[in-house]
Amino acid sequence: MKSFLAKVWKLLNLPKDVQLFFMRFFQNQFLVGVTGIIFNEKNEVLLFKHTYRQHSWSLPGGYLKSGEHPTEALEREIKEESNLVVSVDESLKTRTDRTSSRLDMCYIGVFIGGEFTPSQEVSECGFFPQDKMPLLRSNQVFLIDTALRQKNQKVDCK
Repeated sequence: MKSFLAKVWKLLNLPKDVQLFFMRFFQNQFLVGVTGIIFNEKNEVLLFKHTYRQHSWSLPGGYLKSGEHPTEALEREIKEESNLVVSVDESLKTRTDRTSSRLDMCYIGVFIGGEFTPSQEVSECGFFPQDKMPLLRSNQVFLIDTALRQKNQKVDCK
């Protein structure tokens, strides 16, 4: 059923405001999203090529289910969309949207393993060094830069 709905959702290609309206209609009071900056052993960042976004490459993420912890939601979303296993360890930033009841939480994590399997939502994935990333939305570039600075500060302190 979820696969069918994802296909219909993609075919409709609705504007973002309309998508958010429908999502809020079926959600409780808040729409809570999670985004992950997932590093591999080379300090490269995991990006997904999404089938339904205007900027096709972006950070992995999704929405929480009722009663789910944000780190569990992010780990689940990445597993569902790609078959990759990650460990989400550290909160980076929380953002609220003043015009809607939306909360977005960004976490830093590490790649554990798994072999990528395409899904209805993600056609490709890759690990990218900071200087070779595809075109991303500016807010995601900011999050990646912040995570890398934070990670480098921890290494300098050791």
